[in-house]
Amino acid sequence: MFNSPRPAQRYGGNTTGLGGSFVDEDPLASSTYDGLDPWSAAPSPSSTPAPPAYSVFSSVIADATVPSVYTRAFSAVDPGNTGETSVNSLSRVLATSSLPASTIDKIVNLVSSKPRVSKLEFFVALALVSFAQSGQEVSIEQVAALSSQNDLPEPALDLDSLQPSASTFSAPIANYRQDTIVRSPAPHYAPDDPWDTTTRYPSAPSNMSGVGSSGFGSGATFTGTGLTNDWWKHQKSVNVAIQGQQGFILNRYTVYQISTERGPSVIRRYSEFVFLWDCLYRRYPFRLFPALPPKRIGPDEFFLEQRRKGLARCLNYVINHPIITDDGVLSVFLSGTSFEEWRKNNSISLEEESASKRIDRGEEMSIPSDLEDKITTIRRRVNPLIEQWQRICILAERIIKRREAAAVRMSSPFRRPFIPAHLLPLLHSSSSHQRSLSDSSSIASSAAFSASGISATSNLSQSTTLNNSMVGSLLRVVDVDPLGLQGDLSRLTNTLRAVIEVGEPCWRGDECELSSGVRTGLEQVASHCQRHSEISENRTRVLLDTTLEAVKSQRDLYIAVRDLFIRNDRLSLDQVERLKRRVETTSLKLDGIKAAQKDGWQDEADKLVAAIEKDQATIVAQLNRRVFIRACLWHELRVILHNRENTLLTVLTQTFSREEQEYAEAVLNNWSSLTEAVEGMPFD
Repeated sequence: MFNSPRPAQRYGGNTTGLGGSFVDEDPLASSTYDGLDPWSAAPSPSSTPAPPAYSVFSSVIADATVPSVYTRAFSAVDPGNTGETSVNSLSRVLATSSLPASTIDKIVNLVSSKPRVSKLEFFVALALVSFAQSGQEVSIEQVAALSSQNDLPEPALDLDSLQPSASTFSAPIANYRQDTIVRSPAPHYAPDDPWDTTTRYPSAPSNMSGVGSSGFGSGATFTGTGLTNDWWKHQKSVNVAIQGQQGFILNRYTVYQISTERGPSVIRRYSEFVFLWDCLYRRYPFRLFPALPPKRIGPDEFFLEQRRKGLARCLNYVINHPIITDDGVLSVFLSGTSFEEWRKNNSISLEEESASKRIDRGEEMSIPSDLEDKITTIRRRVNPLIEQWQRICILAERIIKRREAAAVRMSSPFRRPFIPAHLLPLLHSSSSHQRSLSDSSSIASSAAFSASGISATSNLSQSTTLNNSMVGSLLRVVDVDPLGLQGDLSRLTNTLRAVIEVGEPCWRGDECELSSGVRTGLEQVASHCQRHSEISENRTRVLLDTTLEAVKSQRDLYIAVRDLFIRNDRLSLDQVERLKRRVETTSLKLDGIKAAQKDGWQDEADKLVAAIEKDQATIVAQLNRRVFIRACLWHELRVILHNRENTLLTVLTQTFSREEQEYAEAVLNNWSSLTEAVEGMPFD
């Protein structure tokens, strides 16, 4: 649902396989990054945003003991414990080995063809550095051989000289991988926190409702919003990290680490999320909060990452809802040590909140008489809003991912095919007369988003045929790009430094100021390219982890509104009219019995009076529930929907604009300093 709603081919579009254009009639027909609903039962596309946790290098390293310098080096460029780092960071670590730039470039290209590298790929690169330092051949096969002997070599690295990132942007807290940091206890809340209430539950209340018998708790009522000035500055946050998998082969499940301000981190599995949401739906059927992302049999890495983000958005929504945030079950879910044990030992009430809350006369009078008209207007708008925000999410994700992966694009005529050395024996042994690669590439389209500094490069549709199917499958497993269409500024930096090394000393054999000055200028270009790569990388991570998630939250809000109306149509029905007719019929029957006064009429009359009183009490309760539902809907639309869809969008827009300006200024300053640095390059 969170990357929906849309069936297959919702937007139609061409099916030629040539990709789509940002200016086509249908720009979403063949999206590289969101062409398939991640919540569907079909496998995710191969080009996933998150790199696979295990690759061909898992068999290279195997279970060998890793020297401590490997771990220290990786920790230096992965402070967030994400399990991956950028090619740029890998290049900076390898630069501390004092190896030639051409060797560093070769090692980087051997271990990865992507903008980011996994921990295993990083370790293989360090082993290759050790080989190069000892004068041995740089070979993946040698790494595998020593790994099988549990004797990985230890490279000489000057990690103390490792320069920190030159970017002015800091990446957000990486919450999409395992996080073992124990959070500090919940801090004191400011008195003007609009979502905060004074009641904090170290354990669940006895009735497990989390609210009082009347009203909306300490902050919100039907007549008031419960929102103070600058409420958007006090939003609470929940981090959800994938902790790993547990269970046996046929009963494996993913566990998540949840970190909040309420206390230490807790571990939860998906079924416990489902139980919590079932409780919330039963207690607050007329409240506005999003649905959980679904379950899938045999989920892959891409699906799990999308679901992790969806779970985080759901929890962040409910803990910032002025009513649901105080729910007792939610409190235990976010802070209890073992939610499963707590469920077994406690009785949980699933009573609807209208049963324990009453609406006074003033609150009832605050409900507008044209509420149904307002709801009709919102109903008419919600589906188009979902449609358009879904398109925004798809386009934004495509642009951001291309911005991350396409810092530099080199077309095939200018770069010869590069295949890692450890695959060459397979290619040579496949067939003596079938060794050529045939390629047909077509450039689909391109568009430049100059206003925001985002460049959307063209879709490249590549069809590569390898006559031996086994080798072709292996190439796909390790995600090799035989034509070298994938390049980035980090690799360009390494190549420039290799050019500098080749050109030194001057071929004339004497001191050449022209040659020396040009090399100095190229060194400045390489340095500034690396700085630009760092700036772009960190900006992209912020866009992916904060900006894009905020956009998806806006879309989820409208989906939640649609779901609220569906629940209202199904659950707001009552028996008031039928009970009134039954009371009238019973009253007529009672009058007839009293008039006839046959034998035993008093006992029968007492039974009818009791039935009438019971029906009248039920009518009063259902009328009160009817009023409560109207008041609840008005509160959710007036307070939750109206404020969140406008105020938070304002915050998102202003933050995005300010950060893009800072990013553009950082890029401008970087290249301006390069202009000054190369101004004195000699001509003769």
